[in-house]
Amino acid sequence: MKNNTVLELVKRNRSCRRFDASHSIDPDLLRELVEHARLSGSAGNLQPLKYILSQDRAKNDEIFSCLKWAAYLKDWEGPLEAERPTGYIVILGDLSITKNFRCDHGIAAQSILLAAREKGLAGCMIAAINQKRLREILAIDETREILLVIALGKPLETAVIEDLEPGGDIRYFRNGDGIHHVPKRSLDEIIVNSW
Repeated sequence: MKNNTVLELVKRNRSCRRFDASHSIDPDLLRELVEHARLSGSAGNLQPLKYILSQDRAKNDEIFSCLKWAAYLKDWEGPLEAERPTGYIVILGDLSITKNFRCDHGIAAQSILLAAREKGLAGCMIAAINQKRLREILAIDETREILLVIALGKPLETAVIEDLEPGGDIRYFRNGDGIHHVPKRSLDEIIVNSW
């Protein structure tokens, strides 16, 4: 069994873009993941986020058609049909509560993804969305802003974190074996000052 300390979950929580399409996700599990988001921090405790959940194959196919995958992987058009997510959580901002969602959707998405990793699933936070089409497909009214889509499923890919060499390229890539490499800046490079 893998260690589920917060640090280990963060390390394993890479954006996954290839899933086992034969592995279904229980609707109660999607609700449980949103419970993690519900209990997470919210700016001013306004709690303006709403969620749409899907584990239905036909609806998932429609959602999939609205998403763009992995901008740095120029020769890859996205997951094959057998590699598509089997669940989605669409994060919406309720404009009747506030017009500024600050970082709430980022906090919520991270909570969902860490909980998914703990359950043996993986996910990908997607903001490259055909907003108009998704709004039509999911009948989202104008009082709600589409903020993020989280694709979820049983992972079919391995991702590794690598230390970024000074002057190195931050773009993620896949090697010939399909291993997804994610370069990360060093701790010393990102800490500006410390007393």
